[in-house]
Amino acid sequence: MFKLPAEITIAKAEEFKQLLMDYAENHDSIEIDDSAVEKIDTIGVQLILSMVTYLTSIHKSIDWQCSTPIIKEGVEKLGIKDSILLQYVNA
Repeated sequence: MFKLPAEITIAKAEEFKQLLMDYAENHDSIEIDDSAVEKIDTIGVQLILSMVTYLTSIHKSIDWQCSTPIIKEGVEKLGIKDSILLQYVNA
């Protein structure tokens, strides 16, 4: 299971990217746990969007139903209306 960190922010972007790349390299199916997320900024929402886009582009199966209101609020604030991300956030 890939656990999202407590903070998904610009300050943590490189660390987040590396953790995801390492995990995806060793797993065909990615189960995402967002229960620890406490803070997300606009870059963090973009990181989540790029995570989903990246994983689908390399044909990884994603098992995630966003349960954290913080992520949902961030997506709404950015006004994301047409994105692969919405199938997980609005599930």
